[in-house]
Amino acid sequence: MSDVEYSLSYLPLFYDDLESHVMYISDVLCNREAANALLDDVEAAILDRLPNAEAFEPFHSKKMRKYPYYRIYVKNYTIYYVVIPTGPKKKTMEVRRILHNLQDRDKYV
Repeated sequence: MSDVEYSLSYLPLFYDDLESHVMYISDVLCNREAANALLDDVEAAILDRLPNAEAFEPFHSKKMRKYPYYRIYVKNYTIYYVVIPTGPKKKTMEVRRILHNLQDRDKYV
């Protein structure tokens, strides 16, 4: 068990991505049930990861970054987040993007 305490934050860009995906599923595909299920699954996956945010392999990006990206897979989507030190034994899991697996991740991440 880790003695690090993680807090959680979201970039506005993550919310924009998520809204775009949910609206597409709900309005274009006319499947509100699937859109709501995606919201529930995304929230559950993030909260499940929070206590062990750094216990997974970092994503190897082509770009140089101050903090490595980590991934969470939910259905046909990938959630990208970083872990930022905020004090002794305190870190923030900052959720940055959610992309559909068919999107060009190199363009966005």
